[in-house]
Amino acid sequence: MIPNILSIAGSDPSGGAGIQADIKAISANGGYAMAAITGLTAQNTQGVHGVALTDPGMVDDQIAVIRADIRIDAIKIGMLGSAPIVAAVAEALEGLAAPVVLDPVMVAKGGDRLLEPQAVAALRERLLPMAAVITPNLPEAADLLGAAAAASSREIETQAGALLALGPRAVLLKGGHLDGAESPDLIVTADGAQWLEGPRYATHNTHGTGCTLSSALATQMGFGLPLPEAARRAKDYTAAAIERSGDLQVGSGHGPVHHFHARQP
Repeated sequence: MIPNILSIAGSDPSGGAGIQADIKAISANGGYAMAAITGLTAQNTQGVHGVALTDPGMVDDQIAVIRADIRIDAIKIGMLGSAPIVAAVAEALEGLAAPVVLDPVMVAKGGDRLLEPQAVAALRERLLPMAAVITPNLPEAADLLGAAAAASSREIETQAGALLALGPRAVLLKGGHLDGAESPDLIVTADGAQWLEGPRYATHNTHGTGCTLSSALATQMGFGLPLPEAARRAKDYTAAAIERSGDLQVGSGHGPVHHFHARQP
């Protein structure tokens, strides 16, 4: 059975991140992609130049009509932008059994903020407890915890545990911001912790990696794979997409990863 995966996120017209990256990653991982758009951005590989958020009522309507007609096997949540949109998404998903993968998008690759500071508390209180797994990077984890970003494996383990205490059933804390030749991620559940090791590729083409990983993870969970196996498959897919990103010629800044690398020699 092909799983139906709903992405709730913002739009990136350059195609490297947001809804566009989600649809590509879901499709490349074998799922059927659906989308509820939380906002429009004017961005390219060099940065974000403008953001226009969707009315919260329209966000709710998009999710409601999908729920009324289509089976949802997993959900990925990305950019939300504001506290009212956070609340609208939380209410729209109430009672839905499908696993939720929450990627707490707060700041774009170029440093532009994509979640209003006052919305961080709403995200922490309303959506983290609904999540099957959250997938923050180190700066996002620090933002959620009101702490400095982790700078060592020990600090990552401490912060992952603190995030788990906020209510999600699992935490996949991405260690890509650490220095070194490796790019380790840590997955933590109530049963324990496991490091997912992986190489670091020497490339600037990392636009949309968080969107890609979380969408791939949602798709693997939509197939019914448990953690940490679903996380391992999502990480392997994303790593290969980064490794093959040089096959693309897109923009002059942080280029996108190659979502469909497996379809090309």
